[in-house]
Amino acid sequence: MPLTFGRTPGSAQVQVDMGRCTGCGLCTRVCKGGPLQLEAGKAVVVSESLLGCIACGHCMAVCPHEAVRVTGRDMTTQDMKALPQEKTAFRPLQGLMLARRSVREYMEKEVPQDLIDSIVDAASTAPMGLPPSEVGLLIVAGKQKVEAFRKDLIEVIRSNHWMLSPGFLALMRPFIGKAAHQMFKDFVVPAAKVFLQKDAAGKDWLLYGAPLAIYFYPSQYADPADASIAATYAMLAAESMGLGTCMLGFPGPLIARSRKVQAKYGIPAKSKTGIAVVFGYPVIKFHQALKRRFAAVHWS
Repeated sequence: MPLTFGRTPGSAQVQVDMGRCTGCGLCTRVCKGGPLQLEAGKAVVVSESLLGCIACGHCMAVCPHEAVRVTGRDMTTQDMKALPQEKTAFRPLQGLMLARRSVREYMEKEVPQDLIDSIVDAASTAPMGLPPSEVGLLIVAGKQKVEAFRKDLIEVIRSNHWMLSPGFLALMRPFIGKAAHQMFKDFVVPAAKVFLQKDAAGKDWLLYGAPLAIYFYPSQYADPADASIAATYAMLAAESMGLGTCMLGFPGPLIARSRKVQAKYGIPAKSKTGIAVVFGYPVIKFHQALKRRFAAVHWS
């Protein structure tokens, strides 16, 4: 049963070059529920399969003789890239992740276009529920454009000020549950009021005066986690290039509440609420790392 998502109807197309295929079976081992099977010592494409071909590309990636070709669902054979000979060792990777802090003060220096391109390229490699990616990106590059974006978001807060009232929160309490009510009461409402107060004082406490903001938004078909995973990849890539970052949850709900903002920035009205990340060169240098802990770790 082929999967149809927002961008891609039906299955991808799989072809096997019988002259190149040696029947090693690697492609059929990684094709879980897909159209490849091993018959008479050769990989063959069968018409009936669980999900059709979702264009994960595993079969092309494992074939040592380049005998398999997949096209469709946003994939071509040109998407295959040679693997680097050396992979990042654990210690340098751990050091990069430990060094990343939420940065809320940025230099006036703009982020160069080549770095932005590298961030987007790195984020595009993030794993997803099912390919192709149903995550869209809004890239707001340049301090003036980011400031205009911030003003649009501040206007959404201002026009929805009635939602910050104690009466509205009390009314919503039975519908959103205790935990969500507590979060709104103790964090969302106070934060929104601070954003407005700081804006009135000419200060940016929403996007922190960053020279670059990227909003990752999942389509109505996407796994909601896909956008957050891509945003995390973007943050780590930026950290590796000397940039500071901060992941922000507030812009997503504001964008979701404003058809005007969605239309202005080309965000589909039916997309799910996403996550924003701001980037820039940090003003303050950190000299120590901070190790975090999970709420609980259970072994069974």
